[in-house]
Amino acid sequence: MCTGNTEKKIPSGLVRSFERKQRSKRSGVEVHRHTRRCEEEEEKDLELKNLKLYLENKSIIEENEKLRRKACLLHQENLALMNEFQKKFPHWERSSSTLISSSQTLISHENK
Repeated sequence: MCTGNTEKKIPSGLVRSFERKQRSKRSGVEVHRHTRRCEEEEEKDLELKNLKLYLENKSIIEENEKLRRKACLLHQENLALMNEFQKKFPHWERSSSTLISSSQTLISHENK
């Protein structure tokens, strides 16, 4: 005694509920993927900014070193000129020797 229709019928309310759950799971996955992509893009942006700042910092340090060397050369030139001045004008010896000794003190502190 078989009947022609052996399929069980599922109430339509259950089908709709199941479909809603499936859609919400899919949209959750899509949101997660979108969030992950945004995080990856932000991470890349931060890495790029970090690289730019690193290069800028490196450039500033190099420029600082060049200026430091130039200042040292100018200071040495100043000392040589002060020595010449002292030889030509010995009566100014006190003031120039004070300047020279203070300049030499500065150089010794810079070289440390």
